[in-house]
Amino acid sequence: MKTDNSSFERVEEFKYLGTTLTNQNYIQEEIKSRLKSGNTCFHSVQNLLSSSLLSKNLKIKIYRPIILTVVSCGCETQSLTLREECRLRVFENRVLRRIFGPKRDEVIGWWWKLHYEELNDLYCSPNIVQVIKSRRMR
Repeated sequence: MKTDNSSFERVEEFKYLGTTLTNQNYIQEEIKSRLKSGNTCFHSVQNLLSSSLLSKNLKIKIYRPIILTVVSCGCETQSLTLREECRLRVFENRVLRRIFGPKRDEVIGWWWKLHYEELNDLYCSPNIVQVIKSRRMR
């Protein structure tokens, strides 16, 4: 029986179970896709996260099951580079800044965005990279 290998095409990338797989195992495109989905989800609940009527704890309870799950879904199967970890942290910091709002200096009266250390102090849960790495260990 003769097989003809010329009929096979080389596939560069394809989507399988919602995850984009590439022949070079690049995860940049998958992380980019997850962050795009996370941004869409973030913008859909942005009014809730900005509301002064909701408590910060309730806003965190909106963030973790909705936005964090969308971004981290499927990421536990891939090894993250430092660049991808940084991109995930930047996304999370942007969402947390929306939740906690700006900080006001009582003496001067100026407003400024919360820095990374201040966000870590306010958000006592594990960051997005720690969540993905802990899911990988299960």
